[in-house]
Amino acid sequence: MKISHYFLLFFILISAACKKDVLIPIEPNIIPKPHSQQISNDVFVLNANTSLESTFKFNEIANFLKIHLKENYKLNLSSKNSSNRILFTIDNSIENKEGYRLNIDENKIQISAKTSSGAFYAVQSLLQLLPAKTDKKEIAIQCLTINDEPQFKYRGMHLDVGRHFFSVAFIKKYLDLMASLKMNTFHWHLTEDQGWRIEIKKYPKLQEIAAFRDETLIGHYSDQPHQFDGEKYGGFYTQEEIKEIVKYASERKITVIPEIEMPGHSQAAIAAYPELGCTGEQVKVATKWGVFEEVYCPKETTFQFLENVIDEVVELFPGKYIHIGGDEAPKTRWKNCAHCQNLIQKKGLKDEHSLQSYFIAKMEKYINQKGKQIIGWDEILEGGLAPNATVMSWRGTNGAVEAAKQKHDVILTPGSHCYFDHYQSDNENEPLAIGGFLPLEKVYSFNPIPKELTKEEAKYVLGAQGNVWTEYILTSEKVEYMAFPRAIALSEVVWSTPENRNYTDFIKRLELFNKRLDVMNVNYANHIYEVKGKLKNDNGNLTYELETTTDKKIVYTLNGKEPNPLLGDKFYKYPIKIDSSTTIKAAVFNNDEKLCNTFMQSINLHKAVGAKISLNVAPHKAYNAGGKEALINGIYGNDKRYGDKEWLGFWGDDVEITIEFDKPTEINTISTRFYNGNGQWIYVPKFMTFDIRRENNSGFVSVEKILHENKKLVNTNFSLHKNDKGFYKKLKITIPNYGMIPEGKQGAGNKAWTFIDEIIVE
Repeated sequence: MKISHYFLLFFILISAACKKDVLIPIEPNIIPKPHSQQISNDVFVLNANTSLESTFKFNEIANFLKIHLKENYKLNLSSKNSSNRILFTIDNSIENKEGYRLNIDENKIQISAKTSSGAFYAVQSLLQLLPAKTDKKEIAIQCLTINDEPQFKYRGMHLDVGRHFFSVAFIKKYLDLMASLKMNTFHWHLTEDQGWRIEIKKYPKLQEIAAFRDETLIGHYSDQPHQFDGEKYGGFYTQEEIKEIVKYASERKITVIPEIEMPGHSQAAIAAYPELGCTGEQVKVATKWGVFEEVYCPKETTFQFLENVIDEVVELFPGKYIHIGGDEAPKTRWKNCAHCQNLIQKKGLKDEHSLQSYFIAKMEKYINQKGKQIIGWDEILEGGLAPNATVMSWRGTNGAVEAAKQKHDVILTPGSHCYFDHYQSDNENEPLAIGGFLPLEKVYSFNPIPKELTKEEAKYVLGAQGNVWTEYILTSEKVEYMAFPRAIALSEVVWSTPENRNYTDFIKRLELFNKRLDVMNVNYANHIYEVKGKLKNDNGNLTYELETTTDKKIVYTLNGKEPNPLLGDKFYKYPIKIDSSTTIKAAVFNNDEKLCNTFMQSINLHKAVGAKISLNVAPHKAYNAGGKEALINGIYGNDKRYGDKEWLGFWGDDVEITIEFDKPTEINTISTRFYNGNGQWIYVPKFMTFDIRRENNSGFVSVEKILHENKKLVNTNFSLHKNDKGFYKKLKITIPNYGMIPEGKQGAGNKAWTFIDEIIVE
């Protein structure tokens, strides 16, 4: 009998221990990272006995939490007061209106904030302390104290619904994801050359004609000849749907900023109402991508149309701003329009750029009268900035610097760090994108405050925004793939201070956050396990280094076979010595589970690899990831896109490349290749010059024409004549820029880009 009591006691203790194990909380790994976080050893147990108490001011937020717990965890909080409780309280001592304090002890979760926004962000942090998914009726939450506030007051994400249209249900899902990351602004790009997406009741043809295009371009714009799918495409949001979305966003503390493009990107509207253009001729809604000459004509009928549109728009969007575009407005029609030229003379304007400023200023005045302020892309700086305009800087940071120095508010969204329609991986199987290369780490490295600004000028930087342009994004699943996790990285950039951010730590937290995305059925891109490589030159000793951002193991081969630890392939420990041309294959493994696509790098150990190289001008900072050494490191750029670290991009510059060998080197051929993407303003030079010198400075100069083939990649191969072959010490290659982009082409009037790949000397 006594023995049976011992067994009973043993059973009770084991059961208690098991129960205690079940209630182990998850480790706090909140994104974006809180300003300060102190963890204690205790846990709070969330269950059906937990009560929810709130001051009236935060009832809406408390109800949001209650519904979320019921729908996602099947947990109904108690309606009776309990010693185990969640408490919402007002704390007016919190200075930042979006700041909050989250204090969790064994008996209470207390959320303190000055405003409902702060309380909502506290809830988002609290939800990340819960497991992504559980069927348990009791959930352990780590006890801690968080004091948190955002670095910037504008934390935005953008979505272009003009090129491709997305459902109300998906817009809501997009907003949910933004809210979970404490993003507070949704920039809704509603009008485009390819489609008008907002119902304007006064102008029914916008819904009947402008909202639909006859067909859509297949493949990339650079693919020639252009092909189309032959299928009518389009749609628009009714005003009731827009009200529904705006309300949904507001409940998640997100302000919706509508964008109504003017004077450019307006071909769809002109297709519906031809009198809005300069020629009055009938045009069609655009069926391919790019910049079009059809722009609004600055005449009274046009302004009346736009004012009537704005009248309906301001009733739908209660936020402070209306975005009016202002970007990529060709001046061809205005230059050839008698009315426009007379208007320039009548108003004493300098040129067509000043006419655009007149256009923007006139519309700004009307929008201001409606109690709103305008935001425009940085082109609105050209010809003079409208008095109260906020500038959204996309062509680098120069626009932001110029506007801030003029004491205008600015929002940073440079293509180099914030364009999520760019490629995010070197993988050959990445889905089609517009171009560029923006990996996760580069997004995370972004500092929205340009270094050129003083502390006082930096106060005009409101924040930053991620842009999702949808020329090549046909589905909501692909929007998710392109936006996430880069939007997650940006959320930490705009919320957390630079000294509180660390990329390695972020990746660790992202691994866990991805589980939440899985539960939400988000089709995110998972490149965090990918292998990266770099060639190193230490006094002529070449090695290749492999790395991954996680603590998982890299396995590699040098024999062209797929890496597999079960077959005895090597785990990477030290840099790989490179003494001949070779191909490296590598992948990350967790035990024997392969976690990523195979990384493959071929290295051509030609004669210039390891030589000294210099340039007369630095590549553009957006396309200089590999530095000048990328031109002679034996590694080719990606065949499909120009934005990786091997392609170097130069904007409008004549480039002079000098390669110096450590000893006289026999040269027979010199070859390279250029990227040809006129849709991205990239043009192949017309010729290049080779200046080859021996040790005594004798040698020769040869000017070689470049064959302008209608291809993405244009190869050049210069073979030395028989009498010129020999040993040389120095090679200088001059590559003049193509020049200004001609009229009728995308980017007309701007300087062309030059993109150069590996220079091979054999």
